[in-house]
Amino acid sequence: MLKLIRQRLLLAIPLLLVLSFLVFGLIHLAPFNAVDAIIKPTMSTAEVHVLQHRYGIDKPFMTQYVLWLMNFVTGHFGHSIINQQDIGQALAERIPNTVMLVLPSYLTATIIAVVLGLIGGRSPQKLVGRFIDTLTAIGLATPSFWIALLLLYFLGYVLNLFPIFGMGSTAHPLGVIWHMVLPYLTLVIAFFPEITRYVRSKTMTEYRQDYVMVQRAFGASERSILFRHVLPNVLLPVVTQLGQSLPLLITGAMITETVFSWPGVGAYMMDASVKLDYPVILAVMLLSAFLVVVGNLLADISYALVDPRVRR
Repeated sequence: MLKLIRQRLLLAIPLLLVLSFLVFGLIHLAPFNAVDAIIKPTMSTAEVHVLQHRYGIDKPFMTQYVLWLMNFVTGHFGHSIINQQDIGQALAERIPNTVMLVLPSYLTATIIAVVLGLIGGRSPQKLVGRFIDTLTAIGLATPSFWIALLLLYFLGYVLNLFPIFGMGSTAHPLGVIWHMVLPYLTLVIAFFPEITRYVRSKTMTEYRQDYVMVQRAFGASERSILFRHVLPNVLLPVVTQLGQSLPLLITGAMITETVFSWPGVGAYMMDASVKLDYPVILAVMLLSAFLVVVGNLLADISYALVDPRVRR
């Protein structure tokens, strides 16, 4: 196991360097630079050059990249060009809000998806199987912002059951939970179709395996086949997929947070994109790339824990 972890870590370091270079390079290739967002029409050329020098835009590309990467590695994410707020502090305030919203939503969606996927995969030709397949197809084709707007309008505005904007005061936990209901439901509805389709497909594949026919030949009940043989094999890739979904904890609710004015990283990133706040965009993108690598590492480790063959 330790050997596997060391191998994955050795691969992760150069991968992160490549990702950081690509992220920085793509931002650098954008038609606007970081200073363009704050330049005013009345500024002279000399004043623009002063701003470019202050933010290091006048330095060569590789010099900018190395300085930015060194600052990022040491925990200095820089400051927002728009409001001069420390980006690290802003992320520290917003990441818990996003995790608090996305984590329970994704776990709930996974539980629902496993149940529906098992039912649909076990009886794909029956009415219930076709219904689940149709439901997931509709869910996959429905944009998350449309789901958010529907819930906001009917449950928040028409029926006035839940607050529609903001997070409430952290001094009142019940108020925060009440504000979280609509974005939570939106994310559950947005997340579960894809996982359901995956579990359903995997369940159908398992039921076509020879071991299922052997178990039936020996008189095993369908319940025993499902829970003792099919379910463990279906859950194995689902568990590893949870690790690969780690980046969702940061950017998985970008649209939902924006619609409901939830003060998380997604809304922060969306606002920065609109205002061309490149230091914020860089920080969030690299943080997401880091979580992709870490998530895949966790997926490999979890797969090795539940499947001893991988450790050999």
